[in-house]
Amino acid sequence: MPSLALRAAAAFIVAIAATAAVYAQSAKPLRLVVPFPAGGTADILPRVLAEKLRAAYPAGVVVENKTGAGGNIGAEFVAKAESDGSTLLASPPGPIAINNHLYKSLTFDPTKWVPVTVLATVPNVLAVSNKLPVNNLQEFIAYVKARPGQVSFASQGNGSTSHLTAGMFMEITGTKMIHVPYKGTAPALVDLVGGQVDCFFDNIASSAPMHTGGKLKVLAVADEQRSSALPNVPTFAEQKVAMNAVTFFSVVAPPGTPAAVAAAHQKAFAAALADPEVKKKFAEQGAEPRGWAPEQTAQFIRAESDKWSKVIRSANVTVE
Repeated sequence: MPSLALRAAAAFIVAIAATAAVYAQSAKPLRLVVPFPAGGTADILPRVLAEKLRAAYPAGVVVENKTGAGGNIGAEFVAKAESDGSTLLASPPGPIAINNHLYKSLTFDPTKWVPVTVLATVPNVLAVSNKLPVNNLQEFIAYVKARPGQVSFASQGNGSTSHLTAGMFMEITGTKMIHVPYKGTAPALVDLVGGQVDCFFDNIASSAPMHTGGKLKVLAVADEQRSSALPNVPTFAEQKVAMNAVTFFSVVAPPGTPAAVAAAHQKAFAAALADPEVKKKFAEQGAEPRGWAPEQTAQFIRAESDKWSKVIRSANVTVE
């Protein structure tokens, strides 16, 4: 019986052949546009995959950062690119499923993206300052309820997933907190560790090391199951709060891209995601590899868009 490594190699060869049949006639390299700065999870995951994808794309794979406006600048660039499959958007949910509910007008239509795949999902977590006298979720909820409008929560900025997850939490638990927006994860974590802000609905990749190092407390994971990054931290559901909030990282193509091209790309991405080295590097980011087919990706994005639009309306979230 073939070993796991041999089966993985065979699957990768099949994926390369499928991609070549549709795409490799082009002399263009594959451009993966990341609409956020280098260094974060949104940038790291596509770069990890790029190394494994090069065999499927003879002209090469290039990862480019085109940042600004909550991901909208990079998204606009891809939306206006040729629909030949040579330029794809690799992004967290903002410009794919959220920004059309936040911004009054966009220069692209997120409903027109051609889904390729979901690369990974990363659960959000509730991280709290060590200065708070709480050690589990129910203690935190009681603490907040006893101090309506006094407990502060950090976010990566207005309309970010951390902001929306906090809005979801307050709606579900009937609590009220003060929003303190930051320009990204790093400054928010600095102030959380320093006790200048009380809590942060962060993604697990950045908060897990701080929790392990004793610099803050992660009280709950907003996913259906516990994360291997913090296996001893229970989910919200385990603590009697029905809340699920993950950050997803997906790949979409410009409007008008043929379905066969999207499907060929998906096969190459899925094969790369099955590589043990990729899985290890994704796990270091707290990311669960997915590699879903375009149809499943489309359904997932629609469901996420609907979920966050309801949160945005009920929490009255706005951006300037």
